[in-house]
Amino acid sequence: MTFVAFINGVLLVAMGALMGANALIFPETRGLFGEAAAVTLLVGVAICAATLNRRGRLNRLHSFVLTGSTWITAALAGAVPLWQWGLSPTDAFFEAMSGITTTGSTVMTGLDETAHGILLWRALLQWIGGVGFIVAGIALLPIMRVGGMQLFQTESSEKGGKELASSALFATATIWVYVTLTGLCTLVYISGGMTRFEALAHALTTVSTGGYSTSDSSFGLFESAYLQWMATGFMLAGALPFAWYIRVLNRRVLRSEQVEALVTTLAVVIAVLTLWRVAIGGAPLLESLRLVAFNVVSVVTTTGYATTDYTTWGPFAAAAFLCLTAMGGCTGSTAGGAKMMRWTLFLRSTIVQLRQIHSAHGVFLIRYEGRPVGSDVLGGVMTFFFFYAMTILGVALGLGMFGLDLTTAISGAMTAVANVGPGIGDIIGPSGTFASLPDGPKWLLAFGMYAGRLEMFTVFVLMTPTYWRDIA
Repeated sequence: MTFVAFINGVLLVAMGALMGANALIFPETRGLFGEAAAVTLLVGVAICAATLNRRGRLNRLHSFVLTGSTWITAALAGAVPLWQWGLSPTDAFFEAMSGITTTGSTVMTGLDETAHGILLWRALLQWIGGVGFIVAGIALLPIMRVGGMQLFQTESSEKGGKELASSALFATATIWVYVTLTGLCTLVYISGGMTRFEALAHALTTVSTGGYSTSDSSFGLFESAYLQWMATGFMLAGALPFAWYIRVLNRRVLRSEQVEALVTTLAVVIAVLTLWRVAIGGAPLLESLRLVAFNVVSVVTTTGYATTDYTTWGPFAAAAFLCLTAMGGCTGSTAGGAKMMRWTLFLRSTIVQLRQIHSAHGVFLIRYEGRPVGSDVLGGVMTFFFFYAMTILGVALGLGMFGLDLTTAISGAMTAVANVGPGIGDIIGPSGTFASLPDGPKWLLAFGMYAGRLEMFTVFVLMTPTYWRDIA
């Protein structure tokens, strides 16, 4: 466990260093970020010094507490500048947890007049959370066998694609792809008319599929069709498997079942909603296509940007977006949600079950990426969906106990656990914020974001007494 404490100490040192850099760049918030950096660095250095010579080895059981603790540590550290800036402890933690889990739900208003240091800090939290989840998905979740993630190990290790010589090199290449996409997105945004600060802040939250903006109008502030189409492309880029990028660069292999599933799903949904808007509302075709494509991709990739309040498009559109909240991007990407790999396996398993009903003696094999899928993987996927649904249900019931209406409770639970950002309804919809909610629901939603980002298993395993008996 000392190794886990040491890693958390290193994380605090890194967060403190980022706060210090922020203090140097933005004089307006230099005092509060300087103080936050000093405190965070002091605690981090103290933890590292106390555990430096007593570090043990990390085993599979330690991976659970390492993964679970680092997101809490990052959220607590991220909340310190926000609290010193003026948010309440509850709001500061909610905003930081929403940032580090790349959820994008916010309690902040008046963003257009907010200090640049605070806006960039929110964007950095999402960017750090995005790359952190990619690394966790590559290095930790597969060996922890979380929700069928052991299947993804064949895509991201030397045992499967052999893209690179080691997991460490693979992780390094992944980070370089992440940084490159962020840099390209920044340049594209600048070429479309954004200021350099707006471009950087939005690039950090686009590629990380986080969705924090520098304006209360979210991405709707930028009415440029060019910027909206480019953002749509980069949101999709952040939701694709980073292992796929490396495979394409190294082996020129484009085919990926979950990439195909995501692109096909998006194309069908965008086409249906666009034609529905044109047929029912008489909206212009090209404008409808742009608005639908941007907002559908934003929700499915769990980014959470909005260019318009799509809940005003009618009950069908509102219901469609609520369903899309639960989908998610690809495994091994920055996106949240259930992930396309799991939806694909769930659909194939359902089809096999139906075939076995009328062909009792038939033998049907489920394959993924050309390989047979074992019962352990399918069991993990089915168990994931059970915990996914139960977590959403539990958070929704809890929100209902606090007096929230049905729409806010259900959509709030779904958007938190799926790490999407905006919900449905007048309060937390695309045009609203979470600021008006009482403290109790905010803490519950923060837990939902945390559990959803760590894909439930990691969190609930830590809640079992047997885990702590085994690790002792």
